[in-house]
Amino acid sequence: MLSRTADHLYWMSRYTERAENTARMLDVNYQTSLLPQSAEVAKYGWQGVLSISELLPLYNKKYEQITPNEVMEFMVKDESNASSIVSCLKAARENARAVRGALTTEAWETQNTTWLEVNRMLRQGDFERDPGQFFEWVKFRSHLSRGVTLGTMLQDEAFYFSRLGTFLERADNTARLVDVKFHALNSEFFGAATEEDQEYDFYHWSAILRSVSAFEVYRKVYRDVIKPERVAELLILRADMPRSLHASLAEVVSNLAKVQNEQSAETQRRAGKLLADLQYARVDEILATGLHAYLTQFLDRVNELGGRISQDFLVPAH
Repeated sequence: MLSRTADHLYWMSRYTERAENTARMLDVNYQTSLLPQSAEVAKYGWQGVLSISELLPLYNKKYEQITPNEVMEFMVKDESNASSIVSCLKAARENARAVRGALTTEAWETQNTTWLEVNRMLRQGDFERDPGQFFEWVKFRSHLSRGVTLGTMLQDEAFYFSRLGTFLERADNTARLVDVKFHALNSEFFGAATEEDQEYDFYHWSAILRSVSAFEVYRKVYRDVIKPERVAELLILRADMPRSLHASLAEVVSNLAKVQNEQSAETQRRAGKLLADLQYARVDEILATGLHAYLTQFLDRVNELGGRISQDFLVPAH
């Protein structure tokens, strides 16, 4: 397959997944901001959203202070922000258009309709009227895009490259979300002191679980009150949780094996090693050595993998 085609398919999927993850993150923050909390805590939450996406410097250039409306405006509608929802959907559609011939009609129509619809919705003020509803729509369109790809495309290299993009992006985003949300508590996260804290704690953790569609899954797996260490275990180590780091990396490794070429052995080795580390890790060990350090290192390794995939498969030979 032409590396340029592979490149477009890979990035089409990454941008679609990124738009969904941005919607999930903004949604959980929007819902949490409706809970009673101090202005300081609320501001910290919105700052966290910008930190997750490494957008704080860009935001600070444009705005005087951090306010919910301005952060949402910046993360949803601002085309100068390459990670805003509208920029991601545009980039996904542009990449899809470039390889129109490698996609089924249904896969192309899904991307194209999403782009046309999001513009109509933003023009008509749907986002301002009901942000929660808008975020649900973005998530739904991403689910649809994945489902249509899975249900209509021939499972060949084009399919594997688009899956590779999806799961690499998902691993990156889940790790960022867990890191920033655990960090945002600004304290050791074991046990809340007062009853009021416990109540806030419950809403905080259930919001995080909902942001990765894991609230019902948590209840099913643990049948217990929500505990931070179990949230970490579910989102990092459980192979049967679709958005966990373990599940995402397992997909990356399996799709890499299907597109391997003569120079990709080292990339496969590193991906396999990262997966093995997740398979054999234990949450108490991760927490003992420090969750933030663990996730920072994980993100570095995922970014390095992304770079290696680009080198091995996607950058046209010069």
